[in-house]
Amino acid sequence: MKNVIEIKKLYKEYATAAGAFPVLKDVNLTIAQGEYVAIMGPSGSGKSTFMNILGCLDQPTSGEYVLDGHAVAHLSTNELAKLRNQTIGFVFQGFNLLSRSSLLDNVALPLVYASKDKAERHMKAQKMLEKVGLAIYLQSRPNQISGGQQQRVAIARALVNSPSLILADEPTGNLDSKTSDEIMALFDALNQEGITIVIVTHENDVADHAKRQVRFLDGKVIQDTSSKKLPEVTH
Repeated sequence: MKNVIEIKKLYKEYATAAGAFPVLKDVNLTIAQGEYVAIMGPSGSGKSTFMNILGCLDQPTSGEYVLDGHAVAHLSTNELAKLRNQTIGFVFQGFNLLSRSSLLDNVALPLVYASKDKAERHMKAQKMLEKVGLAIYLQSRPNQISGGQQQRVAIARALVNSPSLILADEPTGNLDSKTSDEIMALFDALNQEGITIVIVTHENDVADHAKRQVRFLDGKVIQDTSSKKLPEVTH
């Protein structure tokens, strides 16, 4: 089974008035295709910075990151943007939907950057909205649906480019417990289809859905375990 993510000796620091401040220290991690991983840790542990690096939204100070076979550090800005758009689907805590656009156009947005024509964009976007159970809301705007439905739209948008990897940052953070369960059930189903999912969360009940939990503390991975309820993942 191929690896979607390979991280070796990853180090990240930020410049501050008091000098360099290390956020990630010698992180090594491999995630294979089809895995379902929860990234956990307290505030300030480095998990959000790590997720930004995984999503190619930030760059490490040193170390190696190979995404779907591509050494990220060696890519140009345009190559990196293309790889990110083709490989990764993002789901954020705040949904990040365009308030004045229809749900159909929100979901189709990544296809604009992929230079797909309007007919193909709308066809794929409609298919993804059907997949998440929102086919009747194609022309609705985000403020006309619930928070849980907005997160479903965000998931549909993440799926529209058929990515090999979904990165979700606290995807249930703004939702009530019932809606959170529904969203996590959707992630579970997507993983069963073979999509690699990495979720950042501080909630144990969310992490329990994943087959593997990776815990950060003070910029380091302190625990990497697979669920005993499920078959061990081969690293």
